[in-house]
Amino acid sequence: MAQKRSSRLSQSAAIKQILKRCSSLGRRSNYSDENGLPLDVPKGHFVVYVGENRSRYIVPISFLGHYEFQSLLRQAEEEFGFDHEMGLAIPCDEIVFLFMTSSIMLRS
Repeated sequence: MAQKRSSRLSQSAAIKQILKRCSSLGRRSNYSDENGLPLDVPKGHFVVYVGENRSRYIVPISFLGHYEFQSLLRQAEEEFGFDHEMGLAIPCDEIVFLFMTSSIMLRS
């Protein structure tokens, strides 16, 4: 039980780190609002980069609560880590990402 709780705490900390990182990306750009977010990212959303070409997608924060998306985040952390300047990169093919996000949207 303690192991499971520890895992949840570390997962929660990782999600908070992701949100902090994603929301601070726009602060280094000249296309941000007074909150430091890029103008094209609505409140309650964040940006990820997917696939070999690093295509940019804006996804709702609610995706962070879905197991499938959390799995992608764990893969991203293992492959790239979260401490880099390019944004949150998701290590999967775009078609897989689109299928997974579509599936999440249909269930929500």
